[in-house]
Amino acid sequence: MNRYLYTLLLHLALPLIALRLLLRARKAPAYARRIGERFAFSLPRMKPGGIWIHAVSVGESIAAAPLIRALQARYPHLPVTVTCMTPTGSERITALFGDSVQHCYLPYDLPWTSARFLNRLQPRLAVVMETELWPNHIHQCARRGIPVVLANARLSERSARGYARFGRLTAPMLAELSLIAVQTQTEAERFLALGARAECVEVTGSIKFDLTIDPELAPRAATLRRQWQADGRPLWIAASTHIGEDEQILAAHRQLLTSYPDALLILVPRHPERFTKVYELCREQGLTTRRRSTGEAVQPDDQVLLGDTMGELLFLYALADLAFVGGSLVPHGGHNLLEPAALGKPLLSGPHTFNFLEISAQLREAGALEEVTDAAQLANALTALLQDRPRAERMSLAGLAVLGANQGALQRLLDGVQRLLRD
Repeated sequence: MNRYLYTLLLHLALPLIALRLLLRARKAPAYARRIGERFAFSLPRMKPGGIWIHAVSVGESIAAAPLIRALQARYPHLPVTVTCMTPTGSERITALFGDSVQHCYLPYDLPWTSARFLNRLQPRLAVVMETELWPNHIHQCARRGIPVVLANARLSERSARGYARFGRLTAPMLAELSLIAVQTQTEAERFLALGARAECVEVTGSIKFDLTIDPELAPRAATLRRQWQADGRPLWIAASTHIGEDEQILAAHRQLLTSYPDALLILVPRHPERFTKVYELCREQGLTTRRRSTGEAVQPDDQVLLGDTMGELLFLYALADLAFVGGSLVPHGGHNLLEPAALGKPLLSGPHTFNFLEISAQLREAGALEEVTDAAQLANALTALLQDRPRAERMSLAGLAVLGANQGALQRLLDGVQRLLRD
């Protein structure tokens, strides 16, 4: 398949794309809003000539945050525009940066929508987070002489095989990238095998290690726990959970309650449209549950606090003694383990961490992460860590050591960006 055939098929798929938007809007009404932006119409007023960063959804927005802040500090004269594809990503961008960045949805990858978007924005540089590869957007940038950086790039063996099946589309697209800043040497080799130019591929590491934690976060969390009279209560968090995981998490918590009757679980579903369903699930299972969004204080007899707010995940991690990171008991691939590690939390996850293979391997080998396969193992691991505080402390220190040993990717990426802007 080449780019012309891809474009034709994408045009033919527009009715299906519109139908998918409508179906998703039934669960998450925000998908029905700002549809014009997805076709490069009704774009907000934006200053041209700056740096455009694309972060497809929540995870990529969080990963991009240190880069965006560094670019704002280093190039205060250049406007920064951040695009995404999902309402939750949009909410997170707004929560993180407010009016300090320009923001809209990225239009669909059609030549005419891309041209309209780039004609409006006229960026000096485009930065795409991780592996969100769109042939027409990249080609339209190349036609205009706009350098494109693939930042924090990762490419699993499975994804590489998928791209290889469409070599006539993939190879020209990768050849038009100005810099591919990959996380590991293995991934660099995969990009080269698919057609990337050798001089444009650099192993920079993962900028997710370059986390900056607000020093006021831990004291604020400690103050709230005192207000809840929960200083002595075992408190654990299960974050970014998916369909099929919540039942296992709650089963583990019920088992934990037999040994620690005052234990409190902070349960944070990955997607906001699931908040109410997960709340109902907690109640159906007989667990006294309070919603964080109400602003009410946790009471001594509460067993679950549902984290149904946006932009608070780091704070909720800071409240906990132990952290389970979701998307891993089900084959979703896991989520960011480094945020709770940066807060010094002993880490637990399921076996499905293929989205973060290198990071999870490093944390596991260092003794910072314990993997479990089901509810019973999770409950046993929680109980063991609560009973063995010295081991929990060793896991905490190991996670912080892994972070410290891997930092520096952000600076290497910024050096590459600086070269392109100078050229």
